[in-house]
Amino acid sequence: MGIGYHMLLGSHYGIISLNKGGVLMDKYDTINEVLVKLFNEIMDIEEKAIITEEFKDISNNDMHIIEAIGKGASKSMSTVAKALSVTVGTLTIAINSLVKKGYVNRMRSEEDRRVVLISLSKKGEKAFNHHEQFHEEMIQATLEGLDEGQTEVLIQALRKLKTFFKEYAKKS
Repeated sequence: MGIGYHMLLGSHYGIISLNKGGVLMDKYDTINEVLVKLFNEIMDIEEKAIITEEFKDISNNDMHIIEAIGKGASKSMSTVAKALSVTVGTLTIAINSLVKKGYVNRMRSEEDRRVVLISLSKKGEKAFNHHEQFHEEMIQATLEGLDEGQTEVLIQALRKLKTFFKEYAKKS
């Protein structure tokens, strides 16, 4: 049973694939390798793509806070903290820096002075748009060449992965 047999078996049953080095791997190993590499690389790639000369004074984490605040109506600190799965105290530290750098506006609610509202400044909206453009390009590249059925399978698989992480986080 040489490589030819395994390649035939793999193509017939869909359980074995050939990687660049010619090493046989089953679907589990392939998926594991892709996910591990993807998770290890995505933050680095995203940071290089979105933290440009114009936005060099903020981090990738800051950009995700800007994304969570979003454009439009002000949001409370607790709403944004919950969306990011961090404490209000943790968010406050980052917001202090973003306010100082001119990306975020902070004000007290008129209805309840205890509530702190945050929104993006013009500079923050520009950073948001830049980040959003990167995500649009990433999604377009991912979906390119997929038919409707393949797109639905991808969405289903990503939702299952998201559910796994959510459930796993609850255990911790």
